[in-house]
Amino acid sequence: MRRILALLKTRKTSEIQQHFQADDENRYSLHIRSKPAACIWDKVEDSSQAAMAMSNWIDLAQDVDTGIESVRAHFIGHAYDPHWHDSYLVGVTEQGVQQFHCRRARHRSTPGQVFLLEPGELHDGQAPTEDGFTYSTLYLDPNWMEAEVRALFEHAPADGLPSFADTLCRDERLTGATLRAFQAMHGKELRIVRQTAMDDLLACLTQHLHWRKRLNPDPRLPLTAQVARDYLHAHLDQDIGLDDLARTCGVDRFRLTRAFKAAFGLAPHAYLIQLRIARARRLLGQGQTPAEVASALGFADQSHLGRWFRRAYQLTPADYRRRCSIVPD
Repeated sequence: MRRILALLKTRKTSEIQQHFQADDENRYSLHIRSKPAACIWDKVEDSSQAAMAMSNWIDLAQDVDTGIESVRAHFIGHAYDPHWHDSYLVGVTEQGVQQFHCRRARHRSTPGQVFLLEPGELHDGQAPTEDGFTYSTLYLDPNWMEAEVRALFEHAPADGLPSFADTLCRDERLTGATLRAFQAMHGKELRIVRQTAMDDLLACLTQHLHWRKRLNPDPRLPLTAQVARDYLHAHLDQDIGLDDLARTCGVDRFRLTRAFKAAFGLAPHAYLIQLRIARARRLLGQGQTPAEVASALGFADQSHLGRWFRRAYQLTPADYRRRCSIVPD
């Protein structure tokens, strides 16, 4: 297969011309035919992407008491499009190189490193090496996180939010605590075991936390962008036009788009979609059906929700809902 791909990349049609045809068992058989090299390469790329997709897997569980999600996954090639979560993410790269963009920088997490993301932090994911990457992650509810962390600090500021100092860190104690907490939560250990493991994780996390002052509005960001953001949050289920949003902010739509992208890294329409799929994840986890969620959040239909949801999380809405343990059978 590798020799064939190398030949096709050089467009040497005189040496080999072929296309792949899938049989009933999703295997690919080789046929020699006379076709333009560009078309042949397109088919090989499609088959290669399909093979990578079949190698990807996700194992997800949710703790009944806290709502904390635990996800272990493996990806080859492109993992997921830019998106964010409503949760704090604490995870460990187990194998391979986990590459992602976050906080306007590219990061490469290698085995043993801990990655830390805050709610609303835009990030993507891909594997730059052929063997892909495997990771284990805990998704911590922000209200739970703030309450638990405040209990650890004697003088936590009333107007502060817990914030991670770095996106990546190499700390053996934190790595061990994260993996133990993941195993306890994912393995549905006894409640006292889960609570002890999470307490140990939080104690280790305090070395990587600082308190970020709540700012609304935030003087570091254009006021126009913040007004638009708040409007989108308040009307995320509505069919909002860019002109409508611009009038609300008192500027034209071109200035609005420039200011919004500079502040949040996304155009307003892309931000709205991220808002909706993040809310969809929460509603699905509470047991609502994909059809109910699509209707409640303003998606055109269930398939429209499914396309965006899968691009962000590599799961269909129905599959995500089924995997959440708090949803009754």
